[in-house]
Amino acid sequence: MKKSAKSESAHKVIKFLTDRRELPPFTVIFPLALYLFLARLVPMAAQSEEVLIIKGSALPVSAFSGVISALCSVCAIIMVLGYKKLGYVISMIAIGIQVPVLLLGILKGRNLASMPGLFINLSILLNITIIYLAQRSLEKEQGRLSNLFRQTAIALVNAIDAKDKYTHGHSSRVAEYSRKLAEMSGKSEKECDEVYYAALLHDVGKIGIPVSIINKEGKLTREEYEVIKQHPGLGAQILEHISEFPFLSIGAHYHHERYDGKGYPRGLSGTDIPELARIISVADAYDAMTSRRSYRELIPQQRVREEIVKGSGTQFDPAYARLMIHIIDDDIDYTLKEQVDRTERGELDGDELILGTYRSAFTNGILVTSNLTTVELEMSLLDQNNSVQPELSMILFDSLDGDVHMDEKRGKELLYLEYGEIWMNGRNQIGEARKIQANNLPPESSDIDRDNVYRIEAVRIKDHALIKVFGKGHAQEVTVALPDSTRYMYISFTGMFCRIHSLDVTRSEEEYPVDFIPRIAEEISYINVPEGDIPNVQVDGFRSAHSEGILIRDGLQITFHAKSLPTARLVWHCPFIDIFCSDDGKVNGQGYRDLAFLRLDGEFWECDSACNVKPQAVQTPEFGGWDAWKEFNKNGFDTSVTFEVEGNTIFVVTENAGISTRGKATLTGIDRPVYAAVTGDQCAITNIRIW
Repeated sequence: MKKSAKSESAHKVIKFLTDRRELPPFTVIFPLALYLFLARLVPMAAQSEEVLIIKGSALPVSAFSGVISALCSVCAIIMVLGYKKLGYVISMIAIGIQVPVLLLGILKGRNLASMPGLFINLSILLNITIIYLAQRSLEKEQGRLSNLFRQTAIALVNAIDAKDKYTHGHSSRVAEYSRKLAEMSGKSEKECDEVYYAALLHDVGKIGIPVSIINKEGKLTREEYEVIKQHPGLGAQILEHISEFPFLSIGAHYHHERYDGKGYPRGLSGTDIPELARIISVADAYDAMTSRRSYRELIPQQRVREEIVKGSGTQFDPAYARLMIHIIDDDIDYTLKEQVDRTERGELDGDELILGTYRSAFTNGILVTSNLTTVELEMSLLDQNNSVQPELSMILFDSLDGDVHMDEKRGKELLYLEYGEIWMNGRNQIGEARKIQANNLPPESSDIDRDNVYRIEAVRIKDHALIKVFGKGHAQEVTVALPDSTRYMYISFTGMFCRIHSLDVTRSEEEYPVDFIPRIAEEISYINVPEGDIPNVQVDGFRSAHSEGILIRDGLQITFHAKSLPTARLVWHCPFIDIFCSDDGKVNGQGYRDLAFLRLDGEFWECDSACNVKPQAVQTPEFGGWDAWKEFNKNGFDTSVTFEVEGNTIFVVTENAGISTRGKATLTGIDRPVYAAVTGDQCAITNIRIW
């Protein structure tokens, strides 16, 4: 039904009265100063005996007192509407001070000329109080309606998620990720709220899809897939009747469109797809990959990131794909995913891990880094009447999801590698580690005074790890030579016929030096070949090593040979060009500022607010896809990187395997020389030449 002009006007008034203001509190001084100035003029005008002659007509100045009083009232109302409680309190104080002054003038000074001012001020007090109370009432009603809408939306979402046993919490997670993307793109709070609710209800059309199709285990038939593809249209039909929030139907209707035009239901492409839907599309795909499905477990974080990279510009809007990658990179512990309830797997009972037969359950993997990781835990008997001796052990391993995997197929999918096992009773078992060396420490080195209580201290530096185990009356030190410096190392606790509880993990802020752990095996090197103009560099992890700094000048060209390490498996396991400044021209040197880095796969990232980057990467006809790109890096290649300098702007130009890159970095406020260094992730860089 079409709204009448009267109801539309009323709606606008209510919206004006209740919408949140963004006026900074200190700006209230301006309407207050104007009010005080006008309030001072009122009695002066009322008592004036002067007359103004306007076009031959006499107009007493005292006649203006009513006009000025009305303007005072307007100022007070503006303060209440614009600053709400703050404006109301200030107005009450400003007006309240004048009332007793006027009243004293009337009673003691018998100044009846102050009478109009008194009643005008009392009238203003009454008016702003009525407006303020009405405003509060409207805000409460709006809040009630907002809560009702939120609760209704959540109830609807729960009904949707209840149909799909594999997507519990999906809509809520997509809404949170979408809001984060909107915030990162600089949108206002109101716009972020719109994105959130549109994402929360993006799958509402699934209400009209048969449960048998939604919960089907295995691949859908062509006909079933066509039915699934109807849910965006169904969702739009359901939500388009909520005329107050038109953005809801937009999110539902277009979230399966693709940036390259190959999506559905309308095959829109690029910016023809509503921006709100482009945001939801990235968040939706991310949650789909980081949640369990009937046919698979959640996908490891690195592979999720790689899929977002691959989909940038094809499935996803590049701008929002880039922001999603930022979110992934910041989520070091991979918390942004569907949280698996281990009670579903029979592994936990409250805060305890129940261990029956050997390796029947495992704690979550705990990452060991160059910062000391300390784990404290207690063990108790599983059955007091059981004569079998309980035992506790610690597994050293790596996997893409940071968990132990006994299923061979699943372990292969997640690149599970077990380095060895350390038992609390002192024995050790070697797996894929090159060597494990254990030494007993003096019993007095342990401060544990209770049976079955343990403290483990672990640190990993490059391809060696040092683990100390402390128990009551005994302690041991275990050095582990890992297969390489690139894989991670996690520890997980298991055993048999016992309970593990009171587990607590802490990590120090101090990073241990590279020579902290004495070597028990030689270092594995892939750069023992002749050098170029500066030393070769082996980068075992993300920017873990850099070449010497090279002063950037117009026309600078750096050539080198690059080859990814045997463990490399992802798109970004390739060389990077780091742009930085420092007093001594060294990475991490005196006065070091990390400005930006360009990856040879085309990504360009800014690291400092003084640097603004604009990536420009084009896939030429020679580009054979990302699998071909990874193979290209594994086989090794010679490349050149050229620098063009125009004022405070640096262009970094290179082309490799069909990826042509011309990244632009604009610097602001940098008054020192700027340098470049060659770095990367899981790659060996040799024969570096400077031209």
